[in-house]
Amino acid sequence: MDYRKYTQKSLDNAKNLRSCQTVCENILWQRIRAKRLNNIKFRRQVPIGKYIVDFVCLGKKLVIELDGSQHLSKENVEYDKLRTEYLKTQGYTVLRFFDNDIIENLDEVLNCILTEYAKIL
Repeated sequence: MDYRKYTQKSLDNAKNLRSCQTVCENILWQRIRAKRLNNIKFRRQVPIGKYIVDFVCLGKKLVIELDGSQHLSKENVEYDKLRTEYLKTQGYTVLRFFDNDIIENLDEVLNCILTEYAKIL
């Protein structure tokens, strides 16, 4: 499986990110962990190639990324675009949500995830 193509450095970074997740990551994680969302198995802070994704359903190759305000800078917009393109070349579908979506519209975010999950063959 291609998600196992990671370096020791990215694995160490992923472990660190799991222990230092953001408030919004924690909010979403509490709703999707342990198959709480429609019995779908998600993992968090998973290395895929040289990147670490926030959440992934490996069975359907569905990635969920949460973006804070730092992702609005020109530099980070370009980085996120390259990252998404790479993930797509590996067969992943990528959903991106802003942190304020988690805080203000969590049910809508969860419905969007379920809708996209249902579309993937």
